[in-house]
Amino acid sequence: MSYPCGTPVAQTRAFVLGALSEWRLTGRLDDVGLCISELATNAIRHGTPADLGFVVRVAVGVGRVRVEVRDQAKGVPVPRQPKADACDGRGLFLVEAFADDWGVAQVGGDTKVVWADFKLPSEVVQPSGNGTTRC
Repeated sequence: MSYPCGTPVAQTRAFVLGALSEWRLTGRLDDVGLCISELATNAIRHGTPADLGFVVRVAVGVGRVRVEVRDQAKGVPVPRQPKADACDGRGLFLVEAFADDWGVAQVGGDTKVVWADFKLPSEVVQPSGNGTTRC
């Protein structure tokens, strides 16, 4: 499944939620939508030059959904402690709070993948599938 990206964060969220809806996996849409928005925002702000963009992947495995954002930046993002009146700096805290698991993998010298996993209810019929798009 692939959609063109115009406004990267909104289009990323629409791509991921569209895939999950198409696969009839709608139980965690709010959590997934929030987390993929935060990961895409981080890729734009900290991860990759605008002309290179980033790649988004959503995959369904046994008992889980995984969303990934791959960008062209070195380093491992970590949650930081923002000041109480700061307007930003809470994205990874939100991912940590709403996803069942998350992490970072370096894949090559200048490429990293930040991912978040979401457990599926056991009664859900779990299709196998994945989708990728470049934003």
